[in-house]
Amino acid sequence: MAGASRHERAWVRGARAGSAADVEALFRHHWPLAYRAAYLVVHDAAAAEDIAQEAFLAAIRALDRFDRRRPFGPWLHRIVVNRAIDWARARRLRAEISDDGTIERAAAHTRPGAADSDARALAAGLSALSPEHRAVIVLRHLLEYTPGEIAELLELPRGTVNSRLRRGLDALREAIGEELQ
Repeated sequence: MAGASRHERAWVRGARAGSAADVEALFRHHWPLAYRAAYLVVHDAAAAEDIAQEAFLAAIRALDRFDRRRPFGPWLHRIVVNRAIDWARARRLRAEISDDGTIERAAAHTRPGAADSDARALAAGLSALSPEHRAVIVLRHLLEYTPGEIAELLELPRGTVNSRLRRGLDALREAIGEELQ
């Protein structure tokens, strides 16, 4: 891990100096988790790809404001998750305006295999949550940030993070229980 952070610091220095190779190295290193985080918040592969790319570009453009003493990954994840939340809110607003009333669900009603069915139930449960609840669950359980780190990333009080985690997990448990029955 120390080697990775040493490389990361060197990549950030190079990217700040305009090195395309260092920007590419940062991108390759951070892309998989950035994309996954965006996808788990928005549940739309194309949107997640756009969000992660735009967030990465925004981070690169703002490197002059980045505190190089801190790791790049959490800073990038904050940008990704905030953009994903904004996208999900806008999507929800568009759905309300269209008066369609339907929310896309990732779960299929077929049960080809328990693992596939459970994964679909989890995806459906996550998609039913508010973007704010999805974001803290993704940061905590996918990206493995502590509640304190999440509070710092999202600029929220720790109690708010804990509350969103608890409420989100309770709602997720309820939604998954219904899907698995």
